[in-house]
Amino acid sequence: MSNDNSEIDYAIEPVASASATTADDRPMRPAIARGWRRKCPNCGSGPMFSGYLKVRNECQVCEQELHHHRADDGPAYLTILIVGHIIAPLMHFIFVTFRPEPLVMFSVLAVGCVALSLYLLPRLKGVVVAIQWSRRMHGF
Repeated sequence: MSNDNSEIDYAIEPVASASATTADDRPMRPAIARGWRRKCPNCGSGPMFSGYLKVRNECQVCEQELHHHRADDGPAYLTILIVGHIIAPLMHFIFVTFRPEPLVMFSVLAVGCVALSLYLLPRLKGVVVAIQWSRRMHGF
């Protein structure tokens, strides 16, 4: 008995799926950059939002449908995560270095926390929607 397996064909060809062939036509990096600028992830020209956080049903320029997004609590969670990681070490550094009055420190850091949160929230929502668009999630 020989170890020759010439009769058995082990050549298995990979099957290309439809999502693998279309993944390159929507690159993620440009989509994320457009989402950060709160623009349509498809064309980069039209505004993504009709208000502060309300995503338009479709882009005004390229007519890309945007109503499929499911951002939910993701942008809020990311905003809290980032703001917390910036404000907490800053609070520790300010208190240890300068020893300000607690009310003064709270006032300054509260204003900074709110301002940073208001700045980041729509941008992070744009990024989440752009990632979903790029990966064709939720019907995009």
